[in-house]
Amino acid sequence: MAKLKAVPAKKEKSSTVVDLFSMLLQSVTQTHIQHLQTKSYATHVALQGFYEGIPGLFDALVETYQGKYGIVEGYKTYPLTNQTPVDYLTDFHSKLEECQGLFTDTDLKNIFDEIKALTKQTLYKLQHLS
Repeated sequence: MAKLKAVPAKKEKSSTVVDLFSMLLQSVTQTHIQHLQTKSYATHVALQGFYEGIPGLFDALVETYQGKYGIVEGYKTYPLTNQTPVDYLTDFHSKLEECQGLFTDTDLKNIFDEIKALTKQTLYKLQHLS
């Protein structure tokens, strides 16, 4: 009888999903700290909109994903950075772009696009309204 082998592509995808989900959770802490440390009211408000908006979108994304693919485990933690809010969110958005092809289901793509949109809206506010 042939021995069953694990499918590497699924494991890679799950690992990438865990990385993305972990990064999204970290973004809330990172931007909340930046929100508390800024001396700019416009930056303060822009970052608050981001860190208050991400948790609902994150929950929707993870719960929708888990509804189809099962419980995600193995979350990671990342250190805080000393980047400016603009630099942090620019890098964050670039990482989101790298994950663009991760989801094939339209419901997951739509939620993911909302996360990218919130990031770009926040960058607009930070770059042009601060």
